[in-house]
Amino acid sequence: MDDASDGMDSVARWSPRTWAAYKARGIGARVGFGARPAVLVVDMACAFTDPTHRVGCEQTPTVQAIARLLEVARAAAVPVFYTTLAFEPHARETSVWARKVPALLDLALSDPAAVEIDPRIAPRAGDVVVNKQFPSAFFGTPLASMLVAKQIDTLILTGCSTSGCIRASAIDGVSHGLRVIVPEECVGDRADDPHYANLFDINAKYGDVVPLDEVIACVERRAAAATRPAP
Repeated sequence: MDDASDGMDSVARWSPRTWAAYKARGIGARVGFGARPAVLVVDMACAFTDPTHRVGCEQTPTVQAIARLLEVARAAAVPVFYTTLAFEPHARETSVWARKVPALLDLALSDPAAVEIDPRIAPRAGDVVVNKQFPSAFFGTPLASMLVAKQIDTLILTGCSTSGCIRASAIDGVSHGLRVIVPEECVGDRADDPHYANLFDINAKYGDVVPLDEVIACVERRAAAATRPAP
């Protein structure tokens, strides 16, 4: 992954001319993996993966891709963090974001059936779940300090939605000095247009959007190197 070309095979719906114009102006270089990755699963709560909820949509392919990544990450002892999105009663009345997106008011701390992580990718012992009330996984949460404590330098960013909380978390991730890696199959949105537009923009400005197979291979290589006996 570190020495791959430019990552745009995974967002090939964009014209070569558009990407060439960015590259010619020095926009969209690869950052690659660092030494200590962590996986972040953003807002894959039941309300977001169940289309019967106002905020939800069908995300089975995304869930399955995340499950595959988590299996490899845990086997490689890569830390796993989750966010869920749930409002306390007072925040439901004062959140400007919820005024913009009233469907978010369905997400109450008192409703675990909506805000608990989808059981198909449920947290396990040792994983960390952070509640957030804003688009970014970093804003108003202890996530950044927890990553610093573990000396994390690479954030493998997954979850939903690509055009909302994934984009916001990618921007804050790179702003905190992290290498942001987005496995394309592991993020989802309610509609294709915002999904692919934001994948393009994340890849151009904030992180590397790459195929899941590439991320898994990189994690496995690092795990093998970490367990190799010293010469």
